[in-house]
Amino acid sequence: MSRVIGFDPSMSNWGIAVGLYNEKTDVVSITDLDIIKPEKLTSKKISRSHKDLLSATQLASGVFDVIRWYKPDFIYVEVPHGSQSARAAVGYGICIGILGSLKATGHNFTELRESQVKMATVGSRKATKEEMIQWAVKRHKEANWPKHKRDGKAVITTGTAEHMADAVATIYAGVKGHNNES
Repeated sequence: MSRVIGFDPSMSNWGIAVGLYNEKTDVVSITDLDIIKPEKLTSKKISRSHKDLLSATQLASGVFDVIRWYKPDFIYVEVPHGSQSARAAVGYGICIGILGSLKATGHNFTELRESQVKMATVGSRKATKEEMIQWAVKRHKEANWPKHKRDGKAVITTGTAEHMADAVATIYAGVKGHNNES
């Protein structure tokens, strides 16, 4: 059994999936799901760059803590791939910087593209967030998916679950890639 971690980097909701992968049976078990969500500072007296630095610090601390705590054998990351606005470029840069820090400190990981993750799981490069969530929840009903009450029923909190689902899918794409290399 190998301990595996999947990351879905984002400046606002960094998705984390932790699990076990049985190489003999090719089965993934998800043991924990979480996100790192930096505190949003609303004060007008704090500069945007300082707020970004605080967010980056919280994200980096959270990522390094997860790795220290779980001591994974393999880490899989859906590496961000650019941005369409100046603000998104800041988030992209922060995420890439944190990933670079991981590598610089000896925490190697398998880099995956969004299309690889979607094809390895849902089977479509154009899979929607809802399809990714449905795919992950169907395979891992036992996982600690975030839920809230709606009309007296517990339903999955989509905004948080989408990042966790992508992190789960990243694990699947990663182990599938390792199996194809063997």
